Amino acid sequence: MPLYARVEAVLASSIANGALAPGSRLPPEDKLIERFGVSRTTIRAAVQNLAQRGLVEIQRGRGTFVTEPKITQELTTLSGFVEDMEALGRQATARVLDQQVVAANGPVARQLALPRGTKVVRIQRVRLADGVPLSFDETYLPRKLGERIMDEDLETEPIFSLLEKKYGTPLLEAEYRMEAVCADAVVARALGIGVGGPIFLIERTSYSAAHRPVDYEKLHYRCDRIRFATRLARRGAPRS
Repeated sequence: MPLYARVEAVLASSIANGALAPGSRLPPEDKLIERFGVSRTTIRAAVQNLAQRGLVEIQRGRGTFVTEPKITQELTTLSGFVEDMEALGRQATARVLDQQVVAANGPVARQLALPRGTKVVRIQRVRLADGVPLSFDETYLPRKLGERIMDEDLETEPIFSLLEKKYGTPLLEAEYRMEAVCADAVVARALGIGVGGPIFLIERTSYSAAHRPVDYEKLHYRCDRIRFATRLARRGAPRS
């Protein structure tokens, strides 16, 4: 094993067992050089690898810090934020920022199968896991249904649960589109990050019976707090 890989393995183990706690600063390069008896180049290579693995964050002028462990969310079934966080043993909460009736622009109208300019309900919320802002959600609903949802306590009641259990609108399937984007001023302010910071943007359109779209969402997730995983089958592969 190369020297840098040995140093990387020791530091990664210290992070895993809590000896180097999330938020703590790695010892300065000179201390690491002295501890491991290797060159500065070796230490830098090991730290760069840790950064690429997401275990540490290099902050120019401040040092290198152990990152918070990322939440891994499976994209295998249609589920809401609260369901996802509860499955991971996290406490899910929400903060409503705005809710109002707006005119549907082109993308919103297209996803909800409505004429452009049709009045729809837009709900903006910050979703938190264990008190930490994780995503900024924009939810668009057809006006009649959305105005009923607006009257609910959306800081405690998940929209998915309200649709299915209270308003008789089962969610049967959804279409997901994901891309990496930079946070604009609205998203950055809501999530407490810098403008231009990296964001996972998920656009999700959920459908009820007869393939009727009833919920279109733009979900802005913090890249430093979450990662997504799924499992795919090879098309045409034989089944055992």
